[in-house]
Amino acid sequence: MKHADVFGALYIMSPCCMSPMESGGPGPADRMKEMAIANEKKIAGAKSPSDVAALLPGFGAAQLATAAAWAPNPKNPPLYLDLPTKDGIPVPEVQAKFTANAPLVFVHQYIGNLKKYRAISMDVGDQDGLRIDAEKLHEILDSYGIANSFEIYPGTHTSAVADRFQNHVMKFFSKNLCF
Repeated sequence: MKHADVFGALYIMSPCCMSPMESGGPGPADRMKEMAIANEKKIAGAKSPSDVAALLPGFGAAQLATAAAWAPNPKNPPLYLDLPTKDGIPVPEVQAKFTANAPLVFVHQYIGNLKKYRAISMDVGDQDGLRIDAEKLHEILDSYGIANSFEIYPGTHTSAVADRFQNHVMKFFSKNLCF
């Protein structure tokens, strides 16, 4: 969204983390608190980023990637990032960084840039918790008159990824990139 001067087309596959996350993840607060505490314990015992990657598959890894991008901290080894919770309790300063970078919060600032894209497409699974935010982004783009295609396919964000990439993403870019 921020670099329409560099990128001419945008394909968003099962977008995650578009809304601010109150307790560091999507889901009921009590479950998120338990997960946050468990993840914090795993991270505390890690000696390197690769140790953590092995311990936190799935959403845990996504949360770490988000924290690395949105809340880096050069004084917090071994991962050099801040998590949105401490002992399962939200950390307001870190959550503010997550909120400031959540695409559904800042998309309105980049409408001019988004209008410059040659094409925008997005897809998401019908059994995916990511669907709601993807639909919101599609509605925002439509409300500003920004042409975009949006598909809800059967499954979750991990369903038929190779097929979706080959038969949707690659076709989209072969049609919409200029050389």
